[in-house]
Amino acid sequence: MKAYKIIKSNIHRKGLSAARDIKEGERIIEYKGKKITHKQADEDTKYGYNITYLFTLNKKYILDGDFKFNTARLINHSCDPNCEVDGVGLKLWIYSIKDIKKNEELTYDYGFSFDKDYKNYPCKCGAKKCVGFIVKSESRWRIKKLKKIKSINK
Repeated sequence: MKAYKIIKSNIHRKGLSAARDIKEGERIIEYKGKKITHKQADEDTKYGYNITYLFTLNKKYILDGDFKFNTARLINHSCDPNCEVDGVGLKLWIYSIKDIKKNEELTYDYGFSFDKDYKNYPCKCGAKKCVGFIVKSESRWRIKKLKKIKSINK
């Protein structure tokens, strides 16, 4: 039995949820796509702001997962995720990082870097830790600091 099913998500239009209880450390689904070079991603207008489905594999290649055959693309971002992405070679897998109950939505941290474009990627995960933007956990302190400075200057 598959560990996941497609759902209507509270985070985004669609998502994946656990079709059964999933144990911590379980491999859930492969993240599939087309291997492209970093240069292709930089030059092709398809990838302008559509970075959501791109994963860096190594110094030369990126995996473009923006294809219907890639069911894993439906997993939404959360600032308090229950999954993470890990890979060996050119394959990426979604693993659980904690026990996940049946019908719980599957999520992982998209890991976007904090840069001038961070406001183009609002987060709607609803987690207590959420800072309002899809920014990797190591960079969220920067947004919290900016919010604090703005509230002091009001």
